[in-house]
Parts: sequence; structure tokens; C-alpha cells
Amino acid sequence: MEETFFDNLREIVKGFKENGGCHELSHTDRVYNLAGILAEKEGADSDITRAAALLHDVARMKEERGEVECHAEEGAKMAREILDKTDFPQQKIAAVAECIRAHRYSSGLKAITIEQEIIQDADRLDALGAVCIARVFSYGGKKDRPIHAPELKPRGFYDGSPAASSINHFYEKILKIRTETFNTETARKIAEHRYKFVENYLKEFLDECGGRK
Repeated sequence: MEETFFDNLREIVKGFKENGGCHELSHTDRVYNLAGILAEKEGADSDITRAAALLHDVARMKEERGEVECHAEEGAKMAREILDKTDFPQQKIAAVAECIRAHRYSSGLKAITIEQEIIQDADRLDALGAVCIARVFSYGGKKDRPIHAPELKPRGFYDGSPAASSINHFYEKILKIRTETFNTETARKIAEHRYKFVENYLKEFLDECGGRK
């Protein structure tokens, strides 16, 4: 597909995005850029991965408003409807929808195509690193949860429900996105640095909170 197609699709996606929080348009842009890099390195279908990356969170606001239970499932349906009204290849629409349905971390779905692997990897890479730290605190502020509450210990699992504090969220979810959980070699190389950055940040944060620095 021509670049103008994806530019126009991004304009459509804008109408479904929030202005703040951690799933705003900049998150979609980062996932889109990462998906492009991964698709080129791993030999995936660029049309499918780029369209899926732009549309992967199209139903996120519906979930936030309590209108649907799972933005990935609803997003897959919405993606079909949106792409049906464009000149996107009809034979590729189902593959885009399946990438979106499978992308959600908490669903635990296994990717079965290279394109699904890439959308999972691109989305999860944005849950690591410097930007991830900003996203966690931005979302925590939006939900009015404390940055850190030492008396509230992190749970040993993540089921999609809110953590008691932003710092707890790192231990319940973010630090479970280990390098070996990524599908592609390209993503694993990127994830290794980002994961270590988050680990180092948390050590620095807790040292300062404890008066050790």
C-alpha cells in the first residue's frame, strides 16, 4: 500500500484516541514505527503489520468507558469495519483483525503468524524502557493512584486489574515482560536494553525512597 493510505488511516484512528493517559496517539505511533522495523527485519507482510499497528487500540476508549470488556476483541471487529470502507486488500483484512485480537498482553494468546508475533512484540516493547516509565506514572495519575505506597505489597500476578500503586504495577506486570517472552529475535535485542533500564530505574527510585542515596 502507498504511504498516503497509512497517513489517511492514522487520521481515522485519531478520532478514537484519548488526549492523555498512556494509550494516546503517540503510543500508536511508537507501535507503528516499531512494527515497521520488526516487519522489515523479520520478513513479515508490511501492509498487515502497519495497518494492525495503527488500529490495535482503536477500541481502547470503549473499554475505558465500560462499553466493552476487551478492547482487543472489539478492536478486531472495528478494524474489519474500518478497512472494509477503504481500498485495503480484502484478502488481508482478516489477518489484520487477528493481529489485533491476539495483541493484548493480559489475554495470554499465542501468536500463530509472524505478523501476529510482530504486533505483540511492538506493543510490548512500548511497555519497557524510558517511555514505559512515563506511561506508568501518567496512567497512575489519571487513575488517582499513589506513586508508591510501601505498605501495599505488589501481587504476585497480573490479571489486568489496577495495581495499588504505580510502583506495584512495575512488579506485577512490567518486570514480567522479560526478554525471553518476546517472539522475534529483533524484538528480544531491543527488549534487553529497555528491560535493564527499568530495573535500574526502580533500584534508584527505591534507594532514594529508603534514604539510601
